Parts: sequence; C-alpha cells; structure tokens
Amino acid sequence: MGRFKGRFIVMEHYFDEMDQIYLVERLIRRERIVRDRTNPFLNYSEEEFIDRFRLRKECVLELLNEIGEHLEPKQMKVSSISPLNQLLIALRFYGTGCFIRVCGDLFGVHESSVSRIVKRVSSALASLYKNYVVFPSGNRVTEIQRGFMNHSGIPGIVGAIDCTHIPIQSPGGDMAELFRNRKGFFSINVQAICDNDLMLTNVVARWPGSTHDSRIFENSSVCARFERRNIPGILIGDNGYPLRSYLITPLLTCRTPQERRFNFALSNSRVKIENVFGIWKRRFPCLRNQLRFKISSTLHIIIACAVLYNIARKAAIPVPDDDYKGDIAVPVPVLPNANQGGQALRAVLIRHFQ
Repeated sequence: MGRFKGRFIVMEHYFDEMDQIYLVERLIRRERIVRDRTNPFLNYSEEEFIDRFRLRKECVLELLNEIGEHLEPKQMKVSSISPLNQLLIALRFYGTGCFIRVCGDLFGVHESSVSRIVKRVSSALASLYKNYVVFPSGNRVTEIQRGFMNHSGIPGIVGAIDCTHIPIQSPGGDMAELFRNRKGFFSINVQAICDNDLMLTNVVARWPGSTHDSRIFENSSVCARFERRNIPGILIGDNGYPLRSYLITPLLTCRTPQERRFNFALSNSRVKIENVFGIWKRRFPCLRNQLRFKISSTLHIIIACAVLYNIARKAAIPVPDDDYKGDIAVPVPVLPNANQGGQALRAVLIRHFQ
C-alpha cells in the first residue's frame, strides 16, 4: 500500500511541474513566424508572369505605386503580407477565377486572409475608375467617330453599348430573386460602353440580373448627359434599347437594300462591345465564374477588372488563349418604342447607304 502511495505522490508532483511549464509557455510571448514566400518577379519569365497575373511586371509595379498606400497592413492578421504580395494575390484570383482556398495555397496564405486581401485590393483598384475608364471628350471624340466611320461608314458614333451578366452566388434574403436573370442564374447585369479601339469608356455595375438593359441605361449618368446634349455624337445598341436621337438601334424589318446595308454596317460596329465582353472575361475568368462574395465586394471586383482591362489594353498585353467562346446568347426583350427624333436620324443615316 505504501508503495502505491509513493507512486501517487510522484505522479502528482510530475503533473504539478507540467502545469507550471504549460503556464510559463502561455505567458511567454511567442515570436511571430513569417512564411518565406517565393518571388514571382524572379521565378517567372515575362510570358509566364503575364499568363498567371494578366499584367506585365512593369505594369504591376506602376499599379503598386498608385494603390500601395491603401494596402499597407492595418491588421495583425495580414501584417506579414506586403502590399506587392497582396496585389499579386488579387491578380491571381482575377486571372484564374479559382477558389480563394486554392489561391491561398499557391501563396502560402490562409483562405480568410485571401478573402480580405481580394476585397481590399478590389476596393483600391475600383477607386482608380475615373483615371482609367474615361468617357471621351474633346479631340478624342473626333478620333473615335472617325474610327467608327472608317469601319462601318456610319458617321457620328462615339461608342457601342450593351450589357453582360456576371454570375454571383445567391445573395439570400427576400430580395434574392431580383438577381436571377432571364438565363436562370443569379447575376449582376453590367452595362458597358466601348470605343472603336475596344477600350471601355463607361461601366455601370450595380443592378441585379433581372433588370432590363434599357432601364439600366435610362438611369445612368451617361444617358442624362446625352439628354442634356452634353455629349456630341450617338451610341449604337441592339433592339433591347429604345430608339432615340442619340441611341441608334437596328431595323426590325428591312424592306430595301439600303436598309439591309445599314443594318449590316450597324451590326458590324456594334459587335465591338461583344468583343470587349469576350476579351474581358477571357482575361479575367473570375467574371465568368460564380463570384462568392457579398454584393458590395462583388461590385468592387467587377469595376477593378474593368480598370485592369483598360490597363492591359493600353499596354497591348496579348489576350490569353483559352477555350472560352463567349456567353450563350439569349435575346433581350425587344423595345419597339421610338421617338420621332430617333426615327428621323436613323432615316438620315440609311441614306448614306444608297
């Protein structure tokens, strides 16, 4: 009996020492471990870097100078991630559209940190919208009109307009069905205008997928500027938009050779905005995959990709080669209503094709 009592006292003393050691370890401030992340600027060639991040190394550094101050660490959880790595993580997400966990594994970052970084970088990039997505004015308007004229023979065009759907996860709540579009999935209906060089000149990304294209345009600032005659020239769109004196749409029925030539020329120019959507989503696949963020963050991601699209377009960065062939075309409900000014202007334009 005494032998067992002695062992019990020894074991009790042992556990007391372990508790003391454990307490001391908890009181000691552990040194933070910063993971050694690889440097993409050194590990990848220029072509490999573009394939993974969709921008040249020089463009990334210039972009970092513009938004670097917005990416300075403010939270302990991301204090070890430099502004450059934050930008690269976001670019990697935009350029692959992969799950944030996969993106985090590539950089050795936890998925929660990747989520915060994508939101943070997207907000910073979206703040550059007015610097990179600019509606033409002055001499630039004349250049664009001349470019469209040489391409189609229709004078006065300053841009092609259309909408595209960016898939999102269901936002939930009572208003969720507002985001279900006519194709049957949840989305943001994004309106965009491009010039003859396939540069984005205006993007509206705030309307749910069920909203008609014409309603988005009629509630946009660009429409108000055209109504006030502040913008010289005309826009061209499909029959999802109403015919106006500043917005020309195709004829629903062609009765003469001149009208057929006009419709062909109009479609030949309007296809530019379809090309923009195809290149935009090919360059940034996250826009054609389902964005799994809150609506506010999703809108920032869309605008951020619009900014990056124009940067890449201006820098003449090659379009990625993949199998994406564009969205499945679903006709937008036709709006036959037209005012007299629009009908008169379209009649004048048709005479150019006699």
